[in-house]
Order: sequence, then C-alpha cells, then structure tokens
Amino acid sequence: MKMKTGFSFKAMWNEKCPRCREGYIFEKPFRISDPLAMPKRCPVCGQVTEPEPGFYYGAMFLSYIVSGFMLLIPALLLVFGLKWSVEAAMLFTLVFAGIAYLKVLRGARSLWLHMVVKYDPGYDKMNIPPSKN
Repeated sequence: MKMKTGFSFKAMWNEKCPRCREGYIFEKPFRISDPLAMPKRCPVCGQVTEPEPGFYYGAMFLSYIVSGFMLLIPALLLVFGLKWSVEAAMLFTLVFAGIAYLKVLRGARSLWLHMVVKYDPGYDKMNIPPSKN
C-alpha cells in the first residue's frame, strides 16, 4: 500500500481536506448562490476549515496570479502565435475566464489551506469528533 506523504496536488485539485484527504472542504451539493460555502470542520477528521478570521485573504492574491497567467499566456499565443485578431483572442479569453472562474476561486482557497495544514495519517488516533456543520 502506497503511503501518502507531503503535498498532494490531487487532494488540492479535488478540494479534499489537507489533513485526512478524505472529507471535502466545500459544502456539497454545490450552490451557485454561495460557491465558497465551507463547513466549519472537515466531516471526516474535524480539521477546522477557517483557522482564523481573514485566513483566505491570501487566497485572493493566489487566484489573481493564477488567473492572470492562465488568461494572458493563451491570449498572447493566439494573437502572436496563431495570428488571431485581438477581438477574437479577447472573446476566447472572456469565455475561458467565465468557464474557469469558479474552479480558480475554489482552487485558490484549497491551495491556501493545503499550504498551511499538513497531511496527518494518524488523525484518527487523536480522537477528534467530526462536526455535523
């Protein structure tokens, strides 16, 4: 059996808890009215999803950086590499940004939490009761 250690891109991408890598850090089912709704704790291991007030302020900068490069590089390649018109490249960029918006927003929060909370394979030995919230 393969041991899970260190940072897991797969767990971060799938929006899993960084400590147990089993519970989801966002509420299910997804609601478009509140796309960033998170339970207070991981339903599996009890890890707090917002360690302190304003914790996800840094995630806002991450999403800005990621989306900037994610949109700028393809637009430049379309205009200068494939000789698309600027208007066509801008239309592509807007559609791509609209499709990727929620994934980037939630992914930045997931990455921010994964950078702070480390994987702990022995979480079940700590006897932390999971929250129902």
